[in-house]
Amino acid sequence: MTQWQQALAEIKRGCEEVLLEEELIAKLKEGKPLKVKAGFDPTAPDLHLGHTVLINKLRTFQQLGHEVIFLIGDFTGMIGDPTGKNVTRKPLTREDVLANAQTYQDQVFKILDPAKTRIAFNSEWMEQLGAAGMIKLAARQTVARMLERDDFKKRYANNQSIAIHEFLYPLVQGWDSVALQADIEMGGTDQRFNLLMGRELQKDEGQRPQTIIMVPLLEGLDGVQKMSKSLGNYIGITDSPTEMFGKMMSVSDDLMWRYYDLLSFRPLADIAALKQQAAEGRNPRDIKIELAKEIIARFHDEAAAEAAHADFTQRFSKNALPDDIPEVTVAIEAAAIAIPQLLKEAGLVESTSEAMRMIKQGAVKLNGDTKVEDSKLEFAKGSSTIFQVGKRKFAKVTLV
Repeated sequence: MTQWQQALAEIKRGCEEVLLEEELIAKLKEGKPLKVKAGFDPTAPDLHLGHTVLINKLRTFQQLGHEVIFLIGDFTGMIGDPTGKNVTRKPLTREDVLANAQTYQDQVFKILDPAKTRIAFNSEWMEQLGAAGMIKLAARQTVARMLERDDFKKRYANNQSIAIHEFLYPLVQGWDSVALQADIEMGGTDQRFNLLMGRELQKDEGQRPQTIIMVPLLEGLDGVQKMSKSLGNYIGITDSPTEMFGKMMSVSDDLMWRYYDLLSFRPLADIAALKQQAAEGRNPRDIKIELAKEIIARFHDEAAAEAAHADFTQRFSKNALPDDIPEVTVAIEAAAIAIPQLLKEAGLVESTSEAMRMIKQGAVKLNGDTKVEDSKLEFAKGSSTIFQVGKRKFAKVTLV
C-alpha cells in the first residue's frame, strides 16, 4: 500500500461515511498537512466516551501529521444545537459556556497531543461578524432549505415550535468552516445537514469545500439510546476508575464489540482475534475486562486500571451470579418501562407494590453488582439486564 492508501485506511476505521471520498484521496495525495476541524459546544461540564469516538479520530489525524483544530463553540453554545431535539433547546449563559469550555480543554488532552492541537473559539469571528453580517449570512439560505433538515421537518409537521434563532445554528457552524478554511470537518451522523452547510458556504466564498467525515453515534449503557449525560446512560471520562470499570462491565456482550470498534486503540487484527476467541468459547466477561482496563488506563493510568479490576473481582466474587440464570422476554408498548412494572412482568415479584418494597429494602440489584435505589428507574426497549430480587430470584430480562 502507498502512504496515502495506508492513511486512508486508518482514517476510515470506525467511520460511518466520507463525503466525498475522492476529494479526500486527492487531498491526501497532495502530501500537505490538512486542517481538520471538529466543533464541540460546551453545553455540559464533562465529556463522556460518546464524545471520544470523534476525538479518537482527531488523534489519528494528528498521528498522520495533520493540523487538528478543536473548536469550542462558545458562540453556538449560547444558541443551543437543535440537532435531534423535538423542542427548542434552552440557550446557555456566557458564564456557563466559558466554565464548561475550560473543563473541555482540561479533558481533551487526555487523548490529543497538546503540542499538535489548536484550540479555537468561534466567538472570535462571530462577534466580529456583528448583527449586519449575521443578517447577510442568514440571507444565504431559505426557510424551505432549513425545513429540509429532518428534525425541523418533523417539528413543523407536528406543529411544534421552532424558534428563529435555531435556524442560525447550521449557518454559524458552516461559517466556522469558512473562518478556519477547513479542509476536513468531522461530526456525528446526526450532524449531516450542518456539515454540508459548511461546504456550501465555503463554495460561496471561493474556498475549496471541506471533506466531511461522519462517525457513528455511540450507544449508551442501555444499548439503545445515544450516550448522553441527560439520559444517565454514559461513562464520563472524569469518572473514577471504579465507576468506569463497573459501568463497562454492565455493557451487554453484543454492545461490547461496538465499544471495541469505536473506542479501542488496539489494531483491528487484535480485535478480530478476540472475536474469534469468543466464538471458540472464551468468556465474554474476560474480553470485556480487557477493554475496561484499556479505557481506564487511557484516562487515569495502568495502576488505576489494575486496582479497579481487583476491586471489581473482589466484589463480584462476593456477589457471584449463578450460571443458570433464566432468560425472560418482556414485550412493552412504550419506549421504556419503570422497574416496578418490569419486575412484575418478568415474574420476579407478585406486584408493583412488592417491587417498590424490595427496592426500598435494598434487595434489588442489576447485573449482580449495582443496588437499585430509585423505584422510578426506567429501562429502554431493546435493553437486556440481569435482575436479582432477594437472594434467590434471578432473571436476564430482555425488553422488546
